[in-house]
Amino acid sequence: MPASPSPTPPVPSRLRRFACMMYEGVLLFGVLFLASYLLDTLTQSREALTLRHARQGVAFLAIGLYFILCWRHGGQTLPMKTWDIRLIGQDRAPVPLSRMLLRYLLMWPLPLLAAWLVSRLSAATGYASMDLLIVAAPFSIFIWTWFDPQGQFLHDRLLGTRLVDLKATAQP
Repeated sequence: MPASPSPTPPVPSRLRRFACMMYEGVLLFGVLFLASYLLDTLTQSREALTLRHARQGVAFLAIGLYFILCWRHGGQTLPMKTWDIRLIGQDRAPVPLSRMLLRYLLMWPLPLLAAWLVSRLSAATGYASMDLLIVAAPFSIFIWTWFDPQGQFLHDRLLGTRLVDLKATAQP
């Protein structure tokens, strides 16, 4: 008798999610370059610190727009397609727009907290070189996966969304 498919698809390994995240970083460089170029062109800005808060807002919106537009079309960004990872909602249903927006917003607190801790560590020790640890801040979202019984990210656990491994679901 053939085995029935599991009710919940498996979560991709941390290594595959990490690789996907690294690939996302490469693509986000292009997204941020384009958004910054448009801002500089429209405002005739010539210096990076000019309109610094506007730049941060534009970057936040550009990254959010990138993720939400990609998730709306099949639940995958290009790196997620490459690594056979898909975002799904409860009961394998597509994720509603409101949850996508909340997912994007809830992805930020842990990396921002990690970045703040790095800045406090740098200030407390007096070693400016400690600021280099800021590159590890985005990976702080993985901390929760070691405590979650299914290895999910905290924002996915809170919202009832999940990343699924398409390779494992396609195998007989």
